[in-house]
Amino acid sequence: MTFKTLDDLTDIAGKRVLVRVDLNVPVKDGQVTDATRIERVVPTIRELSEKGAKVILLAHFGRPKGEPVADMSLSLIAPAVEDILDQRVHFAADCIGDKAVTAIAGMNDGDVLLLENTRFHKGEEKNDADFTKALAANGDIYVNDAFSAAHRAHSSTEGLARLLPAYAGRTMQAELEALEKGLGNPKRPVVAIVGGAKVSTKIDLLMNLVKKVDALVIGGGMANTFIAARGTNVGKSLCEHDLAETAKQIMIEAATAGCAIVLPVDGVVAREFKAGAENEVVDIEAIPADAMVLDVGPKSIAAVNDWVSRAETLVWNGPLGAFEIAPFDKATVAVAKHAAARTKSGALVSVAGGGDTVSAMNHAGVADDLTYVSTAGGAFLEWMEGKPLPGVDILHQQK
Repeated sequence: MTFKTLDDLTDIAGKRVLVRVDLNVPVKDGQVTDATRIERVVPTIRELSEKGAKVILLAHFGRPKGEPVADMSLSLIAPAVEDILDQRVHFAADCIGDKAVTAIAGMNDGDVLLLENTRFHKGEEKNDADFTKALAANGDIYVNDAFSAAHRAHSSTEGLARLLPAYAGRTMQAELEALEKGLGNPKRPVVAIVGGAKVSTKIDLLMNLVKKVDALVIGGGMANTFIAARGTNVGKSLCEHDLAETAKQIMIEAATAGCAIVLPVDGVVAREFKAGAENEVVDIEAIPADAMVLDVGPKSIAAVNDWVSRAETLVWNGPLGAFEIAPFDKATVAVAKHAAARTKSGALVSVAGGGDTVSAMNHAGVADDLTYVSTAGGAFLEWMEGKPLPGVDILHQQK
């Protein structure tokens, strides 16, 4: 590995360890509705606490734009962190200044303290040198366990690693190791599945993948744009007709790179977008003018599963159909279960993440059976696009 981990940290009892975590979780009526991100950082917090460190958590919540906003205070998240960690979590009403200093001074070895939203200060997102120094003054060591924020060059995600000894937390470590297996140095053949609604949001992703994978499966609404670009009528399906030339260029790039493009050969069509809508399976060349494709059909599922069977590495971003409503979840579920079975047998390394992918894998009941499911969202997508991740790059430089 080209970055330091908690394995490189010794004799940290009594040391102040600033830990960047991702606590940007969904909240409704004052309650956290999905605690996955909190659960992911528990191993790092617990390990540091058990070694006697003073664990000081840095995080953001929402988009307060550099000003204190009451309903974006991390005090709302602290009880959920405490419950999941099963340990008292103290809270300080600021991340720098007297309130933070006083709270840290009162810590005992092994205590956990959550500081207020770093984005309540304009300096955070600007990676301002003075703000970064103020944060660094509160710690002896910096640990980044927030891969999901690593695509931002902020004070708490990148700046601190320039001022303090920097290490990757257990979640960051697991994510980076999984991504290395996925695209960095994968076992071949490598198959990528990319779904979702629009090509326009994933042009960079597709252009990068065709140069790195052996086969690119395109599903979801975005597949319609590629199908239409080949001259096939897609009826009333979601389709970005203005991106036909872009789709053609991606297919040309794929052919040049020796990457197979796998598009649906049949689809499940309906006249209305609702659960239980009357539907039928048609060949992709026979989509009725008054219908829309809402899922790929059985022949397409078989073709995708055949590619998954041949693959040694699978990278997945986005569902194959409108998985949120039955019966248009069949393809996503079928392929996810096949990938999970291959993974459990030891034949496949499977890495999934970004957008609706986590929800889709949970819906299919396979999230725990794949090699790694990333909750990182934007950072995962930017990694797939081949873009630099400042919060990761700075850790590599510290080795």
